[in-house]
Amino acid sequence: MESRSAPVPGPGTGASLPEIEVHLFAAVAAALGAERMLLRAGTVDEALGQLRAATDAPGARVLDSCSLLVNSVVCRDRTRALAPGDRVDVLPPFAGG
Repeated sequence: MESRSAPVPGPGTGASLPEIEVHLFAAVAAALGAERMLLRAGTVDEALGQLRAATDAPGARVLDSCSLLVNSVVCRDRTRALAPGDRVDVLPPFAGG
C-alpha cells in the first residue's frame, strides 16, 4: 500500500486547518487504497468526513464501525479538536480480539 495526501484546501477554504497524519489499517486501508494519508482537519469528524468522501459506500460503512486513536489514546469524541502533527489511527473491527 502507499501513502498519499488529500488535496490541500486553498486560501479561505481550510488552509489554516492543522495538517494531521492518518494511519489506516486492514479493511479501511484496502477501501482507501493507502495505509497513511495527510489531511487538513480541525476535528476528528472532519477528518473522517474527508475519508468518507474518498471511498465508496462499502468503505464508508467500514469507516463508521472503526475505533479511533488520537496520538495513541482511544478517542470516542468525534468533535475532538486536532492540532498540527496529530496522528489519528483508524482501526476497523477484527475477529478474535
